[in-house]
Amino acid sequence: MAATRQWGITPPVSTSFPTDKELALSEALVAELKEQKNFESTEDTNKRVAVLATFQRVTVEFVKHVGRLKGLPDSVLQNAGGKVFTFGSYRLGVFGPGSDIDTLVVAPKHVSRDDFFEHYRGLLESMSPPGSVEKCTLVPEAHVPIMKLVYQGIEIDLIFAPLQLNSVPPNLDLEDNSLLRGLDDQDLRSVNGTRVTDDVLRLVPQEKTFRHALRCIKLWASKRAIYGNIIGFPGGIAWALMVARIAQLYPNASSSLIVSRFFSLMKTWSWPMPIMLRTIESPGPLGSMVKIWNPRIYPADGRHIMPIITPAYPAMCATHNVTKSTLAVITRELERGAEICSQIFDEKSDKQWKHLFEGHTFFTKDFKFYLSIVSGSLNEESQGDWKGLVQSKVRRLIGSIEQSQPNVAYARPFTKGYERMHRVKNDEEKDQVMQVSQSHQSIKTH
Repeated sequence: MAATRQWGITPPVSTSFPTDKELALSEALVAELKEQKNFESTEDTNKRVAVLATFQRVTVEFVKHVGRLKGLPDSVLQNAGGKVFTFGSYRLGVFGPGSDIDTLVVAPKHVSRDDFFEHYRGLLESMSPPGSVEKCTLVPEAHVPIMKLVYQGIEIDLIFAPLQLNSVPPNLDLEDNSLLRGLDDQDLRSVNGTRVTDDVLRLVPQEKTFRHALRCIKLWASKRAIYGNIIGFPGGIAWALMVARIAQLYPNASSSLIVSRFFSLMKTWSWPMPIMLRTIESPGPLGSMVKIWNPRIYPADGRHIMPIITPAYPAMCATHNVTKSTLAVITRELERGAEICSQIFDEKSDKQWKHLFEGHTFFTKDFKFYLSIVSGSLNEESQGDWKGLVQSKVRRLIGSIEQSQPNVAYARPFTKGYERMHRVKNDEEKDQVMQVSQSHQSIKTH
């Protein structure tokens, strides 16, 4: 790597290479990540590869199947193709035991989104060993339409996008902006998951170092209960973009130093100054056909208080759900992380990486008052959709509290729900359950 290359929109803060101490701390960090069971076994990773190969075979057959239904000749269908892409933690190489796989199915233009939701599941089941599809929920009306599956024990989030192409070859690369022509907003959001992830990997100096640092930050954010876009905290891609920006500023640094600098820089970041890995491409090849993040033009963009901007065209804000309260919590946790890292780097201190990953104290000492939200449905299938809708509204409740309760310093949402299943015989027992009674409880899950 040439030391003179500029990564990102500004020159580096330092191009120094790691000291022996920093390398030793990086080794200790990786050892602690392994102790925390953050890495998956080779056997389980190979299983993921095999599962994705199955989805690729199903995708090619799915494209042909829909084409036959629409009367396309076999000569066209033989080369119609279809391709499975991954994005998120799997594509970034920072997945661990139990992680889901964010997956994108790309098809040629004769296949519609409706075709995907109507035919894909059936073909997947018919082309798989019996019982492989353990659970499948279709959410076609979501902001990004999605099929959520558990396939051979692995959670798969499957989204779909048709391109304005007659065929989708095996070597297709989504980096080409011209592939976005003719896509609606939902298709654009679907395709951009992979495009953003690939751009992140292109825009960091050292992939392995970046991955170790990102594993650290993702684990820390999960342990401290500040991980989750839907609830008002940064999601996986936002944390990745923040770590990637630090990696750009310290292109030759070790993972331990990137983690330390992550905390020291982010705790004092001048929000709402955005974090960006590259200059925003505007107006871009599609001109006014697509919306590009711009707080000067769009009032909604100007209200983003912690803007972290995706690098792929068209640029979007990955943290539009962050509120004043969640930003206050994030800042407090960044300050804690910076203090612990400072002590880890201090040879006189006995602090170790494990102290960074100590769990949150949300329920034990952080608050005096708690507000519990209970959502219930008559069956497990409808509860999944209803729970997701209720969870997506929690940040609006936080915003209302912020605006209407001046004596409340901040309202912090917890990032996970707790599920209970009850078996009831009549309306009276159902009413008891809805009053948060523990009676008639049959199964409890975390």
